Amino acid sequence: MHHARQHAETRTRERRRRLAHEAARLMAEGGIRDFHMAKRKAAERLGIHDDASLPRNSEIEDALREYQRLFQGDAQVAGLRQRREAALRALEFFAVFDARLVGPVLDGTADRHSPVALHLYTDDADSVARQLEQHGIPAESRSRRVRLDRERAIDVPVWVFSAEDLTFDLAVLPHDALRQAPLSSIDEKPMKRASLSQLRTLLAEEEIAGYESGR
Repeated sequence: MHHARQHAETRTRERRRRLAHEAARLMAEGGIRDFHMAKRKAAERLGIHDDASLPRNSEIEDALREYQRLFQGDAQVAGLRQRREAALRALEFFAVFDARLVGPVLDGTADRHSPVALHLYTDDADSVARQLEQHGIPAESRSRRVRLDRERAIDVPVWVFSAEDLTFDLAVLPHDALRQAPLSSIDEKPMKRASLSQLRTLLAEEEIAGYESGR
């Protein structure tokens, strides 16, 4: 009995690992940004349909990092650097809104499909639209549901525009949301955020690490 249970657990673990790697491959190669969709497609492809075998988003994120390191190497590193440098200029441009960098460009899993995602904080959401207009930046308006904490979720305005051959995604949050980061859809924990000075430090540290490793 014990052996049968152990065998079943091992098989489930192995299925989870295979699903995580297939979902990561779909995200890296197919440009799928949504973990749930990647998980569903991977399950269909592998013909695995039991819920116990479905990996957590964080497991897929780990597999994605591994995939990028193995198969995309220097190209992924260069693309990430380009996006982080563009994010630095965007954080300067939107400094009046206490802008923060979030998402794959900050956490290091960005690929050629990833937008530069920023959170802007203001109680006058229209002021972001005015700044874009004043500088002649055509942007598309959207809306997104953001979970401020375990109890509260709100719909926030989002502006999407292109510059420097990249897509920028600006979510406009109320100013008091600056105190605590909203929850990540990946692991339900407060999102990682970086201010202008924190991103500057990160880029400087990477440059030093790059020199030391002879990159």
